[in-house]
Amino acid sequence: MTLDLRDRIRDVPDFPTEGVVFKDLMPLIADPQYFRETIRQLADWARPREPDLILGAEARGFIFGSALAYALGAGFVAARKPGKLPRETVEAFYALEYGSDSLQVHRDAVPAGSRVIVLDDVLATGGTAKAKVELIEGLGGIVIGIAFVLELTFLNGRDKLAGYDVHSLVTY
Repeated sequence: MTLDLRDRIRDVPDFPTEGVVFKDLMPLIADPQYFRETIRQLADWARPREPDLILGAEARGFIFGSALAYALGAGFVAARKPGKLPRETVEAFYALEYGSDSLQVHRDAVPAGSRVIVLDDVLATGGTAKAKVELIEGLGGIVIGIAFVLELTFLNGRDKLAGYDVHSLVTY
């Protein structure tokens, strides 16, 4: 029996600002059956693509990404906010509603030719996912897929990821 992941995704009205309904994935992560089912579904999609690495960004991308990497026997690469990694890094910038932000990975995190799946919790506008793709490709890695637990289709994030194999478990 496949569990409906929506049963453990909680709506939080007016967070982080008034008028926004935040999709909280923490109840899904906290429930062992639902978390296991989430990773199983991601692994079923990812396994045939034969990734060498899974790249996830802080913070929930770490949770889902490391569990998926473990399930597949792949390595895990952490994309972090600036100043969090101790060695030489590369950086990609992305736009926010009011300003910009960036993510960094270690310069040696993705060996040239590595097959990489980008994984994150939510696909919204696609800006952070596109930045992760730029990091991987800038280091000579090959993006073989981009996966999300949840996608907010009304924000058209897939448009920024045109030409890539994009998969979401749940859409709103």
